[in-house]
Amino acid sequence: GRLEAVTQQMGYHPQYLDSFLKTQHYLMHMDGPLPFDCRHYIAIMAAARHQCRYLVNLHVLQFLRAGGDPQWLRGLEFIPPKLRNLNEINKILAHRPWLITKEHIEKLLKISEWSWSLAELVHAVVLLAHCHALASFVFGCGCEQDEGLGGRGSLKPLSLGNQCFCEATAGNSYGQELLRINRKRSLDSCMELDSLRERMQRIHVETEGRDEMRLLQQDREEGEGQGAGAAEHCSDPAAGLSPLADTDGEVTGATNLACYMQDPDFGYQDFARRDEDQTQVFRVQDYSWEDHGFSLVNRLYSDIGHLLDEKFRMVDGLQSSAMAKRQGCEPSVFKRGIWNYIHCMFGIRYDDYDYAEVNQLLERMLKVYIKTVTCYPEKTNSEMFDRFWKQFKHSEKVHVNLLILEARMQAELLYALQAITQYMI
Repeated sequence: GRLEAVTQQMGYHPQYLDSFLKTQHYLMHMDGPLPFDCRHYIAIMAAARHQCRYLVNLHVLQFLRAGGDPQWLRGLEFIPPKLRNLNEINKILAHRPWLITKEHIEKLLKISEWSWSLAELVHAVVLLAHCHALASFVFGCGCEQDEGLGGRGSLKPLSLGNQCFCEATAGNSYGQELLRINRKRSLDSCMELDSLRERMQRIHVETEGRDEMRLLQQDREEGEGQGAGAAEHCSDPAAGLSPLADTDGEVTGATNLACYMQDPDFGYQDFARRDEDQTQVFRVQDYSWEDHGFSLVNRLYSDIGHLLDEKFRMVDGLQSSAMAKRQGCEPSVFKRGIWNYIHCMFGIRYDDYDYAEVNQLLERMLKVYIKTVTCYPEKTNSEMFDRFWKQFKHSEKVHVNLLILEARMQAELLYALQAITQYMI
């Protein structure tokens, strides 16, 4: 439950950190539909899907502090059926959110001794998406490593005490001190983007448009050497890279966390390989966060929509920083390329976007890193972190991980909230 690892990394971008901490605190500690012990147990279930011991251990401690029954920590067989019934949508949202349907929602809400209310389910869905996405950030930035190793990159541990990172909210002087310490760090983190700027300029003069589904189709073309493909080698993102250094540790972790999940072999599957008759591309013009998801979640779980919306906007605003403008590039173009690439992997389509930009902007190692951290973060290793776009400074690598966190969370929410909407209709 310590402040250090996650907030040290996010502290490179203090305004985002402030927004994140407010949301985390609201989800876990403020008034809401779910009991406090259940919130932390749901977080444990979500983190276990990605074998994220860092988050599981944190929420086990918070679960016990909230008065949770220690017997529940023996596994899913020892928890109330109502909570155990959440396992199916936890599994789907974590790995293939496009499979969630209104029938999944109806099954949880049907009248029975263990039924969920709509408000409870929305709270649970937000918690699941939040923790799945946070697991991506934890692995992506190296927080899962033994803290004694000092983490990755040039980051140095801050001796700021033992406060739970959930509690370092905006009004907390302790949290403010963290923001102050990290502000100078973030001001010095300029991007070295000469090659990116050149590709951005090419985008603006090129007139050839490509269909965005070409990006998805290229996931099928393993080993054919099509270097221009935006999803090159994504079917096996770790191809050519070293396996996890701590193989024994990974196996041990999987064994320890197995009691918190069912069907452990269920994982991400390339959306481009789906059964064409089973599901369709998710069109944002038909269901978007701004026009649909925000109002639904805010109505059923008061104020969380505003906090989530602030967080989405905050990560978007990071791309408009003065340091990027001094480099003479269009940061919004780069940000949107990463965001839309992540959503594309989950089958979410923006009709007003030319996906040729992804092909131009994102180098192979960056694409490999983004897909690994997004879709199977537990496979992320230090070599991937060190190799992806060497001209990135550490703070900019953190920035990419923040984009992954928020884009992934929004993707899961869009599918879940659309299913809830369809059930209500």
